[in-house]
Amino acid sequence: MRRYALRLVSLAAALGLWQALTSLDVDLWLRFSQFPTVSDVARAFAARLSGPDYWTDLTDSLTRILTGFLLAAVLGVATGVLVARSRLAEDLLGPVLEVIRPVPAIALVPVAILLFPSNEQGIVFITCTAAFFPVLVSTRHAVRALTPVWEEAVLTLGGGRWRILGSVVLPGALPGVFGGLSVGIGVSWICVISAEMISGQYGVGYRTWQDYTVVDYPGVFVGMATIGVLGWLTSTAVELLGRRLTRWLPRTTYDPAARAARPARPARPGQPAAAVPGARPGGYRSEEARDEHLV
Repeated sequence: MRRYALRLVSLAAALGLWQALTSLDVDLWLRFSQFPTVSDVARAFAARLSGPDYWTDLTDSLTRILTGFLLAAVLGVATGVLVARSRLAEDLLGPVLEVIRPVPAIALVPVAILLFPSNEQGIVFITCTAAFFPVLVSTRHAVRALTPVWEEAVLTLGGGRWRILGSVVLPGALPGVFGGLSVGIGVSWICVISAEMISGQYGVGYRTWQDYTVVDYPGVFVGMATIGVLGWLTSTAVELLGRRLTRWLPRTTYDPAARAARPARPARPGQPAAAVPGARPGGYRSEEARDEHLV
C-alpha cells in the first residue's frame, strides 16, 4: 500500500506542477504559456467521452494494432525459429531480412499506399512490419541460445524433429519470444499512430493530428493521454501473459524490504526466521508474487 500511495503521490505531483506552470504562464526557456492547463485537458477529455467519435477512433486503433500485432507475432516466431534451426532458411531469408530490418516501418507508408488497395490494409501492414522484426530477432537469439543437451535427451528417448520443436525449442524460447513481443507492441503503437496521422481516416492518431491542424491543443493532449494509456494496458497484458506461460521458469527478484524483515539469526536454536509472505531465503520473492505491481 505504501508503494501504491507513493506512485499516486508522484503522479499527482507531476500533474500539480503542470497545472502550476501553465496557469501562471511561466516562460523561462520552455514556453509553458503555450500549453493547455490540466483543467483544460480534463474538460476536453470529458467532452470527448460523451461523443461517438472518440469511441470510434478508439475501436479503429485497437483493431489495427491487434490485427497487425497478432500477424507479426505469428510470422515473427515462425520465421525466427526457421532461420535459427535451418541453415538453408538462414542463407535464403537472412540477407533479405537484414537489409529490410534497418528501414523504419513508418518509411514504408509510400510502399503501403502503392501496394494495398485501401488505407486500412496499409496501416495494418505498417503495424505488422514494426512488430515483426523485434519478435523475429528475439526468437532467433532465444532458439540459438538453447542448451543442446535438451535436444540430445529427446533424441536419445526416440523423439523426432516435431517432438523437439514442441518439447524443447518452443518452450525454451518462450522467455525470449515474449521479450520481443513486449518490445514489438510498443513499436507497433508508435507506428500505427504515425500511419494514422499520415494516411488514416479514423483512429486516435488521425484525430490527434486533426486537433493539431485546427489548433485544438487540449484535444491534442487528450489524444496523447489516450495513446499512453492504451500502450500501457497492451504492454502490461503481454507481459502478464508471458509470465503466466513461463511460470515454470526459476525466477527470483531481490526485495530489500524482505531482506530487512528477515532476522540475521533465529532467536533460539531450532526456531525458524520470521517469514515474509511470498519471500524466499536471502530476501527474494517469486515473480508471481509481484505480478500485481505491473498493474
